[in-house]
Amino acid sequence: MSGNLKYGDITEKIIGSAYEVHGFLGNGFQEVIYQRALALEMTEAKLNFARELEQPIFYKGYKEDIGTRRADFVVEGKVLVELKAIIQLEDVHIAQILNYLKAYRFEVGLLINFGSKSMTFKRVVLNL
Repeated sequence: MSGNLKYGDITEKIIGSAYEVHGFLGNGFQEVIYQRALALEMTEAKLNFARELEQPIFYKGYKEDIGTRRADFVVEGKVLVELKAIIQLEDVHIAQILNYLKAYRFEVGLLINFGSKSMTFKRVVLNL
């Protein structure tokens, strides 16, 4: 899986950790429960991450930020991870993570949904 994908080795470990969480908990919990469990699994996977990290939001090419928002996880300082606990991921959620990548100036993001019967995810890459 990780072959030629940018940060594929990192995203592969994150996705594996997410499958482990969903395999144990299933669906039906609040997002924060999955977030805490994923933090434990990513620690086991030896990934460095920050949880609920206040990220600056940038506008166009300006150096100063225009505000902040908390990212669910920033992993290895390179991959933005957003969690959901909803029935189904929709286009609006994918648009949201694309907007976050652009505003935070990250290239790779993972949108992970624990709310459906099977854990689902979208890997999103933004060409900066």
